[in-house]
Amino acid sequence: MKIALLGKGKTGSKVLLNKKHQVIAFDSKNQPTFEKLETFDAIISFLPGDVFKSYIPLLIETKLPVVTGSTGFEWPENLNQILADKKISWIYASNFSMGVAIVKQMINKLAAASSMFVDHKCSIHEIHHTKKLDAPSGTALSMQMWMNEKCTITSEREGDVIGFHELVFDTGSEKIKLSHEALDRQLFADGAIWAAEFLNINKTPGLNNFQEIIER
Repeated sequence: MKIALLGKGKTGSKVLLNKKHQVIAFDSKNQPTFEKLETFDAIISFLPGDVFKSYIPLLIETKLPVVTGSTGFEWPENLNQILADKKISWIYASNFSMGVAIVKQMINKLAAASSMFVDHKCSIHEIHHTKKLDAPSGTALSMQMWMNEKCTITSEREGDVIGFHELVFDTGSEKIKLSHEALDRQLFADGAIWAAEFLNINKTPGLNNFQEIIER
């Protein structure tokens, strides 16, 4: 595959290390245009959310599969319908870790059983590197959504921490803790490349959630 990479930051640079596919990066010195992108098979983005959002019209115009880990922005309300109507396939994720997909299944089970504990409290703590702009992280917000209830979310920015998330379910008489720690950003790059390969074979028009795709 020939992959266009948008964003050469901490995670995007790991995508460039991939040896299986041809990956070409676009940045402020080599800005993406329709003419440049139309020669690719797929697009992977790890741009900051506001920058990625500004490129959405261009990406739709290319009609290429898009995989994005960009966070910290709100999706256009009608985007899924636009993509579906044009038969364009996108996959998005706040976290491309396969391990987080397993954590999601654990949280789903905990959420299903939460009604047994009337006075319980749910809290989520996340830690990332000091250059991460959005807080709370997209993964922390996803964990709250998977719990299907309001959780207290706290954020910490420290050194070059790749990503740590912990959910605590406190019933007053016991605590259940679910945590995930990323040790190498390569795992996010590998997950995004897997998603691009998936879309290259499986056409799934619309805005698809990575977690739902890998649970099929």
